[in-house]
Formats: sequence, C-alpha cells, structure tokens
Amino acid sequence: MTRTVAQKRADFRALHEQGCFVIPNPWDTGSARYLQGLGFKALATTSSGHAWSQGLADGAQSRDTVLAHLRDIVAATDLPVNADFENGFASDPQGVAESVRLAVETGVAGLSIEDSTGNAADPLFPIDIAVERLRAARKAIDAAGGGTLLVGRAENFFAGRPDLDDTIARLKAYAAAGADCLYAPGIKTREQIAAVVAAVAPKPVNLLVGGASELTMKDIAELGVRRVSVGGGLARAAWGGFIQAARTLAEQGRFDGFANAAAGNELNAFFRPFAE
Repeated sequence: MTRTVAQKRADFRALHEQGCFVIPNPWDTGSARYLQGLGFKALATTSSGHAWSQGLADGAQSRDTVLAHLRDIVAATDLPVNADFENGFASDPQGVAESVRLAVETGVAGLSIEDSTGNAADPLFPIDIAVERLRAARKAIDAAGGGTLLVGRAENFFAGRPDLDDTIARLKAYAAAGADCLYAPGIKTREQIAAVVAAVAPKPVNLLVGGASELTMKDIAELGVRRVSVGGGLARAAWGGFIQAARTLAEQGRFDGFANAAAGNELNAFFRPFAE
C-alpha cells in the first residue's frame, strides 16, 4: 500500500481520536523500515537518535540537516511520520513559521515545537512568547493546507524546571494557540500524567516513555493518554549493545558482546525486498 501525503496526514489525525497507540522513534532508514515491518501505525523522528548517528550531541544539527533527515524518513516508509522539530530552529515567531513551512514540505504528518530556548541559564521561553511561536506554527500549517498535526511541547521537566502547574498552564495555552496534541516530556507518575490529560482534554496527549517503566500500555491507556513515544530510547538501546560489545573487545580482547547480535541472514532477508 502506498499512501499519498494527504492520506497519511488524515490517517495520522484519525489515530489521535480514540484509543492509545505507540509511535516509536527510528533514527535512520533501516530502523524506520524495520519498525514499519513490526506493524506500528506511525513513526516519529528523534533529534537525539539521529544526532548521535551523525557523531553529534542532541541539538547540534542544523535546520537543513534535520530537514534532509525528515525527507529521508518520509521516503523510507509508508507510515505517517511525526517530526521532532526541536524549537523550530528560531527564536522569533517569523523564523518558526518559516521553519515549519519547510518541514511541512518534507511530507511529515505531524511536527512538534518545543518551548526551550537552548540557553541553560534561561531554558524556557516566557509563556507569552512561546504562545506566539505556536500561533506562528499554526498559521504556517494552515497556509499549507492544514493537514499536518501540530504538537505543542512544554519542556519544563527536561529543562530543569519541573513545575507541574507551570507545565499545565503552558500546555493549556498551547492548546488554545492551535496545538492539536500536547506533550510534556519528563512527566512520569500516574498523578502527573492524569493531571496533564485532564487539563487539556479533549485534546490528545503524547507521553514519553524513554526507559524502563512500571507502567504498561494498558495502564497508560487507562490514564487517558492517546499516544506514547519513546524518544531516543530505541537508539540508546542500540548504542548500549554496541558500546558493551566494543568495550569488551577493546578492554578484554573478547567477543562476548556479539552473543545477542542480530543474525545477518535475518536482516538481509528483511531488507532485501526494499531493493526490488
């Protein structure tokens, strides 16, 4: 099945209307195709996962590099793709609008805009400025036809400002500014999750589960979350296996780290049809 960009965007929106789904985060063409093969219904990029694959820290990539990556992932899969578009690669609303316009042109079905400044001393945009940035993103999406889903992100817990009340105030403001889905990466407890879901209802909430958690998908669905992403979790899991095997080889001269490696013939069998 080959879906048009418009179909993928419509299908992506429909996923947010009921139930709860996982939106895993590939970092390259191979991981995107493999996740599609496992039956997931949508994918999201990961700024950290892709940056590490390029030998860079998260946040160090240019807008042009990220746009090229979005085009690669969109082309690699028939699934809707949500872009981890960081803070829109601009501080002012006009710059955010231009970045969003370019992101929409890549064919993504959704994109997120963070309220982080990138300045450790003052990590969050004031809420009024953050709202104007979201409004600019909304206008850019609407000018392009409106099909791309806009995710508003409150980065409080990631930015060292774990204030739930301020997080909720920001998310409610972003919803009013036109965000279709709300996201507060870093919240973890049932109480935090339930509070965020209730505050922005009926708009859907994305929950990040990037590490081991006592919560199951059933638990998360019962809390009212619509979608669950894993951020750089899969990329870190892959790096974990690589680092362990490489260190064992470098430090001990042993090959034990290859014990749980994927079989080459299995990977070749999976990827061979994509060359046809």
